[in-house]
Amino acid sequence: MPKPRLVILPDLFGGKNPEWIKYYTEILESDFDIQYYDILQLADISPDNDEANIHSQFINGGIDNVIKALLAYEKKEIIILGFSIGGTIAWKASLKGLNVSQLIAVSSTRLRFETKAPNCRIKLYFGEKDLKKPDTKWFSDVKIAGEILKNESHELYLLHKNAIVVCKSLS
Repeated sequence: MPKPRLVILPDLFGGKNPEWIKYYTEILESDFDIQYYDILQLADISPDNDEANIHSQFINGGIDNVIKALLAYEKKEIIILGFSIGGTIAWKASLKGLNVSQLIAVSSTRLRFETKAPNCRIKLYFGEKDLKKPDTKWFSDVKIAGEILKNESHELYLLHKNAIVVCKSLS
């Protein structure tokens, strides 16, 4: 039987193969057919920009470019693991028809602006100290439970110990 397809969408900085992504792929590769996408490349954004410039380009068309690419590349049912803006892209792509059975988003703080949830299983992780995480009213309004990791910041996904926690929700 083929392994389920797992699409990984990184944070704002994307890159060909960020070192921290290995924390996840090493745990998950035995159970999943993993496809990692460099969202900077799909969005047509140069990695040479500063964080504010990259963020602005994602908000002003880059997210839509990545969604179009995902809809073109992924025709079968997938599971998505998205980090920061990658999770927001996954959420929006799911709402636009991407065939997602399960969505795991880590530190995807822009979700606080979303009012409709995709029709799939959803697991969200945020750091307790992340000032931009959605508030309790948002979780209640979209009818989704989130897991808040104690004493963690927005970059919680860069730590191996948190990769283990997140990957457990996929097995």
